[in-house]
Amino acid sequence: MDLSEQEVQYFIDTIKNHSEYDFSGYSEKSLKRRIDKVLTDYHMDLSTLLPKLKKNGGLIDEVAKSITVNTTELFRDPKIWQDLRFRILPKFRNNKNINIWHAGCSTGQEVYSMLILLNELDLFDKAKVFATDLNEDALEKAKKGIYKYRFNINYLDNFDKVIKENPFNYEEYNDVPYEKYFKINKTEDTLIMNDFLKEKPIFRKHDLAKGENLYFAKFDLIMCRNVIIYFNYELQSKVFKMLHKHLYTNGYLLFGLHESMLGEIANKFERKGNFYRKKI
Repeated sequence: MDLSEQEVQYFIDTIKNHSEYDFSGYSEKSLKRRIDKVLTDYHMDLSTLLPKLKKNGGLIDEVAKSITVNTTELFRDPKIWQDLRFRILPKFRNNKNINIWHAGCSTGQEVYSMLILLNELDLFDKAKVFATDLNEDALEKAKKGIYKYRFNINYLDNFDKVIKENPFNYEEYNDVPYEKYFKINKTEDTLIMNDFLKEKPIFRKHDLAKGENLYFAKFDLIMCRNVIIYFNYELQSKVFKMLHKHLYTNGYLLFGLHESMLGEIANKFERKGNFYRKKI
């Protein structure tokens, strides 16, 4: 279904006027795709869906969850995690505390990847890890730390590349057993994070698009991967300024592989590969 700009705007206005959600800053192309999927999943056209949304807050919640994309995996893009392990996180070794925020954490695999890495670097105890997402279902899954084993089986290779191997010294190999961090039950098709990992992060619902104040003042590292790609330029600029405000000087900001910072705010950062270091 090819939705018109006016139809997309009707959808945005209906959601905004009857809930806390605001998709007006989302990329129109991306939003159209997500609305199309919603209409297909619910077997409705827009003229049928909109009146139902006005009367049913529960339906709005379900539709909003469908609009937000929740794709993540353990140690996604291993090269990024290798950089974190050998080049970024060691810079904070002398900090009294290391404050880390996963903005748009989805179902939590990235958060657990970070916790595993922090533990391997002996930084676990001094780290304070916060994780937020707009999708409450994704947050509940993240808190439980229970995933499908067969879905994640290929991502165990990522674990090996980041935790067991050293790309800068191929002779080094750390034989870290998986059970140190999670329990695998092939019969029940589960991969369950160990309790000490699940007890560490603070998960909260948070809407990046609103730029609200956070529960914590400043961070040494902010992971905001594969989120801003769904925002339009104006909303991206707003989010960049908010993230800058919540970073310590010399703190690092990381986006997804296909995301970058645009506009004047970029002058306040020094780019190092996929990482942005706050200068001022």
